[in-house]
Amino acid sequence: MRHPNIVEFQVTGDYALFSDPIMRVGGEKCSYQVPTYEALKGILSSTYWKPTLIWYIDAVRVMNQIQTEVKGIRPIHYQDGKNDLSYYTYLKSCRYQVRAHFEWNENRPELAGDRNENKHHNIAKRMIERGGRRDIFLGARECQGYVESCAFGEGAGAYDALPELSFGLMYHGITYADEAYSPETRGKMTARFWYPVMKRGVITFPRPEDCTLTKSLREMEVKPFGEHLGNFSGLREFGEVE
Repeated sequence: MRHPNIVEFQVTGDYALFSDPIMRVGGEKCSYQVPTYEALKGILSSTYWKPTLIWYIDAVRVMNQIQTEVKGIRPIHYQDGKNDLSYYTYLKSCRYQVRAHFEWNENRPELAGDRNENKHHNIAKRMIERGGRRDIFLGARECQGYVESCAFGEGAGAYDALPELSFGLMYHGITYADEAYSPETRGKMTARFWYPVMKRGVITFPRPEDCTLTKSLREMEVKPFGEHLGNFSGLREFGEVE
């Protein structure tokens, strides 16, 4: 018997900074208008993560009006450790509804014994109800977020009456070596890009393998998991093996 493993939750925060990896190097930073797939996946992974599974973000619903606020920040120079002055553009008063599901990570056959769909689904729902296992951030460390369960589509959203809004080319996410889905992505770190369109407040995300705009960043090895390596196996910790 297969158990439906869809999870729905709401994430809120006073500020957010959703950007692509290029803007993480330093200097002025400006948030995208809406969350990226990778940022939402990171929020869900902070709520509940296991190497046995991969989270897929199906859709996000923008609940509050898109607003920005510019702040003067004193970041640290990477070169000499001194302070600099930069202006960061944040989203403010953020609230999003998210729908997602998980699938087994076929790149980790060593964890096949941990593929208990009902167990992981129920743990994930409990972690959402409790606000997550780790701290939640909306794109950046200084943007604290909060997770709670909800029904996707409930309540009134700021853009329910807007038929369509395009955002141009945006960063979708990164495919790491342990989540490779094709010969081109195996053993590499690959960045993905796409053209999001919001329809009546909802952005439906394509699956990573459906993103046609990709860029290989560097070679990357898969981190192995297993009891013989002394790290988390996902089996004995839950009493599923003797």
